[in-house]
Amino acid sequence: MKTLFIGGIKSGKSKNAEAYTLAQTQEKPIYLATTEFIDKELSARIEKHKRQREERFITIEEPLKLSRTVAASQDIVLIECLSMWINNMLYHEFPHADIYEEVERLLALEKDIVFVINDVGSCIIPDNALAREFLDLNGRIAQMVASSCDAVYHTVAGISTKIK
Repeated sequence: MKTLFIGGIKSGKSKNAEAYTLAQTQEKPIYLATTEFIDKELSARIEKHKRQREERFITIEEPLKLSRTVAASQDIVLIECLSMWINNMLYHEFPHADIYEEVERLLALEKDIVFVINDVGSCIIPDNALAREFLDLNGRIAQMVASSCDAVYHTVAGISTKIK
């Protein structure tokens, strides 16, 4: 089963996706953390997320090659988050075709996966090309993943509502 949690930044989607993932298994699920350590503020956010999930998950940090890690897993995998992964792929100058192919590989796996992605479709259009590229790509990936998922939850103010 594949499930997507989508919502704005600080909407509560990650926390709710964690609870959902834990409820799906009797084992320790995999937490596939995609965020790269870029600066002190981001490192502090990462540490907060680590404390939040405590010892309930097996954490694997993988900023680029997600399908390889998911394919090797024996239990449900929470990918947190696709938006940061897209950011990493753009930062490392991967072509869009490679990004789409990696998502297609993930979606083709016969694995239980919980995806988290930021909903960036309600924001203003940025004034720089890279930010617009990210928004467009994130939106298309969100649509691609949502259409292939069995369930999709939209999160606002800590409340996740099933929309698919």
